[in-house]
Parts: sequence; structure tokens; C-alpha cells
Amino acid sequence: MPELRELNYQEITNRLLKCGFRFYRHGKGPHELWVRDSDGRVVPVPHYHGKKIRKGTVRAIIREIGISVKEFMQL
Repeated sequence: MPELRELNYQEITNRLLKCGFRFYRHGKGPHELWVRDSDGRVVPVPHYHGKKIRKGTVRAIIREIGISVKEFMQL
């Protein structure tokens, strides 16, 4: 079973694209909003240049998407 780990911005956005999300707009500070048109779900994603996104933040993104950690990490 894939374990939850820190991911960089590119790894998260590639997985979001596979889940049907697209870039929507810039949010506050270094954040972006990604939307899935099929259900209108909006997910904020931090865009830290050169820094990994911590596990707790990755878990929060996964929770907002509505899939399991295992499914997300296998994408």
C-alpha cells in the first residue's frame, strides 16, 4: 500500500488532472484553486516554489477531493 508522503506542487497537480480537475484561478498568497467541472468541487492547492507540501496539507487536499489516500497515491 502506498504510504502518504510529502509531495511537490507538480506531483499534486498531475494527480488532480487525472482526477478531472483543472486550474481555476489564483487564490490568496501562494495558493491556487482547482475545480472539477463534473461536480463543481473546488480544491485550494499551495504553490510553494522549490518546497515540498507537507503530509498534513496533502491529506487535507485528498479529503477535499473525496478519495482515499491509497487511491490518490496510486494515481
